[in-house]
Amino acid sequence: MPHAVTTPDSFPPGQQRVTDNLEQLLACLPLEVRDSLQSQDRLEELLEIVLDLGREPEARFPDRAVYLLDRGVTGEDIDFVTNRVGAFGKDNRAGIERTLHRISAIRNRQGRIVGLTCRIGRAVYGTIDILRDVVESGKSILMLGRPGVGKTTKLREMARVLAEQGRRVVIVDTSNEIGGDGDIPHPAIGRSRRMQVAEPNHQHAVMIEAVENHMPQVVVIDEIGTEAESYAARTIAERGVQLIGTAHGNSLENLLMNPTLSDLVGGIQAVTLSDDEARRRGTQKTVLERKSPPTFDVVIEIIEVDKLAIHHNVHDTVDQLLRGTSPRPEIRVRRDDGQVEVVQEAPARERLLQEKVPLPGLRPSGLRTASVEEEPRMAVPLATAGSVSVVRIFPYGVSRSRLERAIGDLKVPARISRDLHDADAVIALKQHYRREPAKLREALGGNMPTFVIRSNTYSQMTQVLREMFQVSGLDDEELARRDVEEGVEKVMQVGEPVELLPQSAYIRRLQHQLVEQYCLASESVGTEPYRRVRITKP
Repeated sequence: MPHAVTTPDSFPPGQQRVTDNLEQLLACLPLEVRDSLQSQDRLEELLEIVLDLGREPEARFPDRAVYLLDRGVTGEDIDFVTNRVGAFGKDNRAGIERTLHRISAIRNRQGRIVGLTCRIGRAVYGTIDILRDVVESGKSILMLGRPGVGKTTKLREMARVLAEQGRRVVIVDTSNEIGGDGDIPHPAIGRSRRMQVAEPNHQHAVMIEAVENHMPQVVVIDEIGTEAESYAARTIAERGVQLIGTAHGNSLENLLMNPTLSDLVGGIQAVTLSDDEARRRGTQKTVLERKSPPTFDVVIEIIEVDKLAIHHNVHDTVDQLLRGTSPRPEIRVRRDDGQVEVVQEAPARERLLQEKVPLPGLRPSGLRTASVEEEPRMAVPLATAGSVSVVRIFPYGVSRSRLERAIGDLKVPARISRDLHDADAVIALKQHYRREPAKLREALGGNMPTFVIRSNTYSQMTQVLREMFQVSGLDDEELARRDVEEGVEKVMQVGEPVELLPQSAYIRRLQHQLVEQYCLASESVGTEPYRRVRITKP
């Protein structure tokens, strides 16, 4: 029998609906605590209940804390609660089935539970109208903010909205905070699928498994907190999947200074400039620069529940911070009447980068792509290097960092796009192209120019870019010579070993010969296809 499905359109702008399942949590509390709590005013604002052995039980609200009993909590009270909630995992968290409540335990040195924090979990429908355009753009989004400001609530609502729009959404739910406790997820995540994580330190492995096994278009992750999870997020992003996640930190600048998580926004490395470049910039010879393309396209700082600072272009924002310039994010607030207001606009350049610039003179119907039945060939060129138009390239299975470097070296008018619908061309790895998954079938059906490379190497990417833009550029030997010269300069100035980009055996042999001319030592390290030359002092 047909049944109604709740869609985002069911919640007009400014209208919200809250589901807190408070009755299920109250049923797990000792009778005295429950009766005292039910006598309190404004239970809909309750944040958490604290039960510490030997202390009065406490109910915490946004603006006050209330002691619920005149006596201290006993061991029997704590056992009463723990026997009625789910099992505690290795992260000392438990839940109540089909609810979003989180019960966290404090243990003594013998492992016995001596304290409980019962945090109220609420599903708030209709909260993302303040950033709906960003969510639906297809770009990867990272949310930052202090605990309790509503990151997980917005994350849950984003997953529901995208899933109801037909996107394949998979949630990696480490502590069951997004989808609730139990095997059946909470209705608040809509049609999203939820993967539970057995142990917190396995979250990164489940993130990769979600992409490899379930072919999602969107992966939702809460609390990215380790280097392994940061690396897994980058791996997912390079496969063309939209990432939506949260991380520890109040602002983008805090995150950039966090050595564990800075890779999410590009990372930091020290670079030694030549004398001429240092004079041109008016800086010291050693400066900090962004190490690689950011994993996330957009960073949202949740200042308050209804006040957000949005960095639409993390690439440029990080570069500004490293140059000592304060960024100017877009700031949005939700007024008391429910309407969203932009109180500070993003810079004009950043707004232009969000718009799709048409390419004059290009006719998709006149372009051809490689056929699956034949050996992949390059499509006809998209533009010339002198064109002022910018070609948006969607990399499928291709390293974004290497492709970005190739674009910079050849100085072609192109930039990397994360959204297939926003792209003008696709560069795909041959092994992925042969399988012709859903995204490539969509590109071929739309007659989008598709370029295929045999291996995920820098030289292959420069070759395809030269074909695309009809530029002679630099051949492989010239690029290898440039890499050696840059590496030699760093070794002689800093004294530390430098590894060059992976190359073929022939190019590596040439690089070894070039290094010898500078009276330095070199060796080949790594395994194919990532074998590369390392330059060291003798």
